[in-house]
Amino acid sequence: MTNIAVIYYSSTGNIAKLAHAIAEGAHEAGATTRVHSVAETAPAAAIDANPRWRGFVDTNTDDPATLEDLTWADAIALGSPTRFGGPAAQLKSFLDTTGGLWAQGLLADKVCTAFTSASTGHGGLESTILAINNHCYHWGSLIMPLGYRDTHVRKVTGNPYGASFVSRQGAAPDDDALLAARAQGRQLAAVTSDLRRGRQEGQT
Repeated sequence: MTNIAVIYYSSTGNIAKLAHAIAEGAHEAGATTRVHSVAETAPAAAIDANPRWRGFVDTNTDDPATLEDLTWADAIALGSPTRFGGPAAQLKSFLDTTGGLWAQGLLADKVCTAFTSASTGHGGLESTILAINNHCYHWGSLIMPLGYRDTHVRKVTGNPYGASFVSRQGAAPDDDALLAARAQGRQLAAVTSDLRRGRQEGQT
């Protein structure tokens, strides 16, 4: 069984929806999944100023992400909203605690992929995914982009870097974005399963 950890930060819930869609796709492909959110570190005043942000913080039931989730996983999907063209500090703070795992080589050769959302079409969707992947390069992980293998992605959503959504006026991810996320989850599970099978056959 392939283990996939979906680790995300979400302020108003959009990234959480994409995270669960990725997990659904991976589960459809036969993987065991965990969906965990990193800790919220923003000041209460900032959260209270946005009712949707406060509402998500108060109602999110996903367990907190831990480093054990990363060592358990064969593959890791990382998600964050864009913050000035890069990942949110909350996700980066969690990833910055992985130095011990990196030093032990425990994250090497895992398959990683990333996803994001922004409020504008040119708000940094691609650069955020690329910035998230920088951690995976240092870990020695294998980067799996979404690419254009899936017909829906190729003809509709069109982002080969990873599942993404442009949330205009606070809109929640639409069906097109969720379908792309599920495709990314299925692909992550399939690629990781094939990789594990090849390694096992090479050891026999």
